[in-house]
Amino acid sequence: MSDHLSRDHDDQRVAILMCTHQGDAFLDEQLDSIARQTHTNWRVWVSDDGSTDGTIKICSRYQSKWGVERMSIISGPRRGSSANFLSLTCRPDIAAEYFAWADQDDIWEPHKLERALTWLTDSDAHKPALYGSRTLLTDASGKSIGLSPLFTKPPAFANAVVQNIAGGNTMVFNSAARALLVNAGPDPRTVAHDWWAYLLVTACGGRMHYDPVPSIRYRQHGDNLVGSVTHPLRRLPRLRTLLQGQFKSWIDLNLELLEPVRAQMSAENVITLDRFALARQRRLPARMLALWRSGVYRQTWPGNIGLAVAALLNRL
Repeated sequence: MSDHLSRDHDDQRVAILMCTHQGDAFLDEQLDSIARQTHTNWRVWVSDDGSTDGTIKICSRYQSKWGVERMSIISGPRRGSSANFLSLTCRPDIAAEYFAWADQDDIWEPHKLERALTWLTDSDAHKPALYGSRTLLTDASGKSIGLSPLFTKPPAFANAVVQNIAGGNTMVFNSAARALLVNAGPDPRTVAHDWWAYLLVTACGGRMHYDPVPSIRYRQHGDNLVGSVTHPLRRLPRLRTLLQGQFKSWIDLNLELLEPVRAQMSAENVITLDRFALARQRRLPARMLALWRSGVYRQTWPGNIGLAVAALLNRL
């Protein structure tokens, strides 16, 4: 990205929404990476969920260094990570043109915000728009260990119904997308805030862009709430989740949370939703045909095989 491009975005304020909990091990590196952003018009809002380590002390130190106009520190709802992110997103005292979710233990690439704004500012400001990207995976020490999966199928509601394709730690969205999240409310039952954002934005006729260029260094360590699934052994818990019916319960909850926003959904997406809901209720073999007719899909052929298996076992 050019310096000229960065200057063009200087009038676009980004609210960086960071949620913390017992994060003192890696927080300094993350905050330093935010300070190195080529897009400099940002303010960090930290919502801490009851940390008892040095997290608040670190945040206070950066607040003193940057100034209160650059960082605010508030108390989170203490209902888990997703509830913390959605509660912070819905705060009426946070105003900006764009919003970026931030985890406490990643490292942002210098052009993260700039790349996101390049796409977002080309979108209609009155329509919800959500940016997400691939990630560079690192071990606990920050050493590169690979990349997250590369997804090539277009982002769409038919995909979001059964899969999230970008981590919340990569997501940046406009005020129209934020308005959708505010109107839906910070429901603590939400399966995952990033999946919900993808689902809600695409359901209501918004756009989602998946950037194949990694925007963050995603640290893999023992305290991660959600880790990479690129290694075959890391996929085993996901398979167990499917076989034990947890994936089905996640779908149940997502469909329930979509009902109050049904009137805001596009006609095409309402048809997709209804066909998918009907497929889940049918018996074999009609269930498989109805699933195919719904048009829902995952990004990879192993994922679509897993989707078919879930349908066969009535775990969808």
